[in-house]
Amino acid sequence: MGVSSRLKPRMIPVLLVYILFFSEFGFLQTCRALGINYGQVANNLPSPPQVVSLLTSLRITKTRIYDTNPQVLTSFSNSSIEVIITVPNDQVALMTNPTQALQWISTNVKPYFPATRITGIAVGNEVYSTDDETLKTNLVPAMISMHGALVQLGLDRYIHISTDTSLAALETSFPPSMGSFKSEIAHQISQLLSFLAQTNSPFWINAYPYFAYKDDPTRIELNYALFNPNNGMVDPYTHLHYDNMLYAQVDAVIVAIARLGYSGIEVHVSETGWPSKGDPNEIGATIENARVYNQNLLVRQLNNEGTPLRPNLKLEVYLFALFNENLKPGPASERNYGLYQPDGTMAYNVGLTSLSTSTSTASISTLTSSASPELEKKLGSSLTWTLLCIFTIMH
Repeated sequence: MGVSSRLKPRMIPVLLVYILFFSEFGFLQTCRALGINYGQVANNLPSPPQVVSLLTSLRITKTRIYDTNPQVLTSFSNSSIEVIITVPNDQVALMTNPTQALQWISTNVKPYFPATRITGIAVGNEVYSTDDETLKTNLVPAMISMHGALVQLGLDRYIHISTDTSLAALETSFPPSMGSFKSEIAHQISQLLSFLAQTNSPFWINAYPYFAYKDDPTRIELNYALFNPNNGMVDPYTHLHYDNMLYAQVDAVIVAIARLGYSGIEVHVSETGWPSKGDPNEIGATIENARVYNQNLLVRQLNNEGTPLRPNLKLEVYLFALFNENLKPGPASERNYGLYQPDGTMAYNVGLTSLSTSTSTASISTLTSSASPELEKKLGSSLTWTLLCIFTIMH
C-alpha cells in the first residue's frame, strides 16, 4: 500500500478508510430488487417454470443457480430475471485449459443468451475455505481462461466472472477497520483481486451473521445480528457507527481488499440468510429470527442502503435461499434456509408477497408494519423515494 513504516499500526486502518472514502465515487443507485439464490439440492422442488412464475410474481429480478441446468436456463428465457450460473468446484481445474473453457461457454452460455439474461458466472464456491490447495491454485487461471472465452465470443460486455468467498478467508474481521485476509492465502487473493480489477468485476462474499451469533451468543447481541434496534458498535479507529453485523462484515472485507492494494473493487454479498430451524445445539435457528433478519434486510434493500464505509453505494445482496432443500448434507439448519417450502407455501412471511400487490402504498406499508421503529424512521426520511422505487419495480 506504500504506507510508511514509521506510522503507528493504529493509523493504518484510518488511512485505509480515507482512501476508500475518496475512491468511492458512485452516486446512490436506483432501486433494484433483492437477489435470491435458487438452490436445487432437493427431490421435491417445484418445476423450473413454476419457479420462474414465483420469482416474477415476487418482482425478484436477480437469481443465482449453482449449476447450468438446461431446463432451468431454458425456463428463464424471455423473463426479466438476471441469472448467475456456476462452475462447480470439481470442474475448475478443467477450466484452466482455454479450449475447455471455450467449450464450456459455448455449451452452457451461448445457446441460452441473450434470451436468458445470464449476467454472471461464479467460478467455484468458497474455494479459499477448502483444504484443496490445487483447487485454490487453479481458480484464477480458470477465471482468466473463461474470461478469454467470453471475449472470443463477444460476450464479455454482458457477463462478468467472479467467485464467492467465505468470511472464513479473513484473519481479522473486528473491528472492521482492521479487516485482513489470512496470510496463507493473501497471495492468491491478490491474484484474484488483480483479475477482478482488470475486468471490472465485483468481489463476492458469503456473509452470515447467524454463524457468528451461533458460535458466541453470550458476546454477540442477537438484535445486532438481526438488524433490530440496538446500541451497535463504534469502530475505535474510524469512529464509524455500526448498527448491524452484516455491514460490519462487509466493511471488514472492503478494508482487507484495500490492504492488498485494491480500493476500488465493489463488494457484493453473494449469500446471506438465517435458518428457520436447526439442531438442538444450533442456537438462534428459529422461524421468528429468520423472519426478522430477512425482513429487516429487505427493508434496508428497498431503502438503497450502503455500509458505513461506502454509504452512497447501495450494497448488492443475494438472499439465501428461495427454498428449503431436503437433500443438503450437514446439520438441520442447512436444510432450512428457504423462504418457501417445496410445495410453494411460505416458510414465513417477510413481506415479499406485498411487492406483487396492486398499489405501491400497500407494498411499503406491509413491509414496514412489523419492522422496527428505528427502521421505520429511517425509511420515513426517504419515503417518497422508496415509493417511487417500488412503483418502478411494479411497472
